[in-house]
Amino acid sequence: MPLGRIVEAKQGSKRGRVADLFIPETRNTTFLLWFIWFATAFSYYGLVLMTTELFEYSDGCHGGDLSPAMDKASANCYLNCRLLNRKDYMDLLWTTLAEGPGLVLTFLIIDRIGRKKTMALEFALFSFFTFLLFICTSRNWLTAFIFVARAFVSGAFQAVYVYTPEVYPTTLRAIGLGTCSGFARAGAIITPFVAQVLLRKSVNSTVAIYGSICLLASVACMLLPIETKGRKLKDHH
Repeated sequence: MPLGRIVEAKQGSKRGRVADLFIPETRNTTFLLWFIWFATAFSYYGLVLMTTELFEYSDGCHGGDLSPAMDKASANCYLNCRLLNRKDYMDLLWTTLAEGPGLVLTFLIIDRIGRKKTMALEFALFSFFTFLLFICTSRNWLTAFIFVARAFVSGAFQAVYVYTPEVYPTTLRAIGLGTCSGFARAGAIITPFVAQVLLRKSVNSTVAIYGSICLLASVACMLLPIETKGRKLKDHH
């Protein structure tokens, strides 16, 4: 084999730092994405946890069935553990299956209307169907509302994963995605205190929080300064 020699690779630019996320070119994008990622994980995992809690809620209005023979004191005693029955598990399975249609919908529209509009639309529709949980309704309608809401929030989660690596240049891509993921984890840590603790005191307050935060996330998506649809990936910041 011919002789060769090792040549030191020369980088065209310095490696990205966390501080580079706050340069004028990326500052607004970074702050908006941090909030969007926080809201996405907060709402996604919150809805998952809230579903079981609502099915256990025995007020005859928000998912649990109030038996005619059950007195008022027993109806309000929802803090005690209750075993889920076959219908509960079937309804939970239906809400879980909602993620499939959500991903398909995102796949179909993300290259048609763009990343920003896809995220904004799905967050807004999630909020709409979450706000429908204010209505005193039957278990079937409750399951349907949660099914659609979960489809949209899972689709939004995937759209966020597409947009974030595209908007940052190569030198900042890993740092940008990593910090966004950190804010998502923070949202996932906080959400049980709303979906499980607050819900036991007020269902309406819980629903209002999840619906409102994703409504704000929808606005944040439209405020993002860059649409990455058809945009060439940048190498340097």
